[in-house]
Amino acid sequence: MPAKRLGLDLFSLRSQGWSAFQLLDFAKEHGASVVNFSEPRFLGSTDEDHLKRVREHADGHGIQVEVGFGSICPSSTRFVEQDGTAREQLLRMFGIARILGSPFVRCYLGSADDRKGEVPLERHIENTIAACKSVRDEDGRHGIRIAVENHAGDLQARQLRDLVEEAGTDYVGTLLDAGNATWTMEDPFHTLEVLAPLALTTGIRDSRIWMEDGTVHVMWVPMGQGNVGMDRWARRFGELRPDLAFSLEIINLRTARKFRVRAKAFWDHYRDVPAWVYEDFLALARTGKPYEAPEGDPVELERREVEADLAYTRKLLGLG
Repeated sequence: MPAKRLGLDLFSLRSQGWSAFQLLDFAKEHGASVVNFSEPRFLGSTDEDHLKRVREHADGHGIQVEVGFGSICPSSTRFVEQDGTAREQLLRMFGIARILGSPFVRCYLGSADDRKGEVPLERHIENTIAACKSVRDEDGRHGIRIAVENHAGDLQARQLRDLVEEAGTDYVGTLLDAGNATWTMEDPFHTLEVLAPLALTTGIRDSRIWMEDGTVHVMWVPMGQGNVGMDRWARRFGELRPDLAFSLEIINLRTARKFRVRAKAFWDHYRDVPAWVYEDFLALARTGKPYEAPEGDPVELERREVEADLAYTRKLLGLG
């Protein structure tokens, strides 16, 4: 059973310079009934009157709005201290979510860089859990939940699942990101099985994975051009969570991310990766071939690729 709703994370159109209203118009034109303003900058302003106009515009298009921001882990390299404590930032975003009608606020721990610093990853996880718990009983949450993303190579699926369960599944869930799975050396099917039960929303894109000169290369590529089996992934997603929108977050890379898995020092930052999870990832790498990214104006390419990926996914989901 395929998903019945198509969504779009507006980070996919980050280079277009469009207003919130133009972004909503684009989503409507291309069949998306859910949009995620995953960073406040895409809203243009967080003034209450402006947010109400954005909500009215979305409602007029029949579009459900989701919102998000960045790191809630104070020890992460991605955390923005000048924006206040993690609690203050979450409460501010809850207020924005309330006006826009978003049932949750998306956020994350950090990135792969948080595997490599002086602070152990376990401490970052503890700090993220503490940030979630700091607003658990806060009236300013308005009943809105927290969706923690597996983000930019920070956490494997099991680690994020454990984080959410420790924080409290009554108000914390996940943003299930299929592309970021490959940045943590996971087969996206494994990520799907682990995180789908806790997912509040999604960020989906395809990946090409291949082995070359003892190094695993990972590229995020247009839908259908990867080797992770995205068509099968979509079917399994529909079986597990037919209630969720199939939301694309398109980040088509021009260069590959490289994992030098034959180098002993590489594993200093990945000793938490179970052998069986890594073996499934490596099996994908053995089936892949290098991807040649198209050339051209990056802003135009971004728009054209998002349009093509939305069209591909509408067909994949049987949405016309």
